[in-house]
Amino acid sequence: MIIKKAEFITSVASKNNYYKTDKPIIAVAGKSNVGKSSIINCLAKNKKLARTSVTPGRTRLINYFDFGDFVLADLPGYGFAKVSKEEKQKWADLMEDFLATQKLALLISLVDIRHDPTQDDIQMVNYLYHYQIPFVLVATKADKLPKTRVKPQLLNLAAKLKVGTADVTATSAETGLGRDSVLALIEQAVKIYNK
Repeated sequence: MIIKKAEFITSVASKNNYYKTDKPIIAVAGKSNVGKSSIINCLAKNKKLARTSVTPGRTRLINYFDFGDFVLADLPGYGFAKVSKEEKQKWADLMEDFLATQKLALLISLVDIRHDPTQDDIQMVNYLYHYQIPFVLVATKADKLPKTRVKPQLLNLAAKLKVGTADVTATSAETGLGRDSVLALIEQAVKIYNK
């Protein structure tokens, strides 16, 4: 899949405003600071498309981007963001409603390759299995590990998240590692959705 142009569409804060489109929707989810914005920018080959931040919890809305053949929805991060419990609950409710009501072609679930999955990561994968939402696991920040540790860590993540070892893709927004693999997964999901 070749991305010719990607652009920001809109941000929404409530379920009443979900973006309506006939295009397949690919969602990106993961804990705060896992690199959602960075992977979106990597896929688009545009470092300024999605705002990146070292501060966890920067994405507080659902941000939509037009990628030509599909619309990408960037979901709020879950986990350790320094916000009030009320705000965290608001994000959780928005995300749960989004996943329950929107027909997704694919959800890209991000995990940090450097760490074991969190309880929130495990809960997300269980949720996706339970509601039969098509998903792939993408392990971010592979450039932060020595190359010899990447494969063992992918095996570890697959075992702990109860997926096949081939079902976790290592990526690096810095080097572009895994970009083509993720785009191939998206292309496959878009074709299935459009059948």
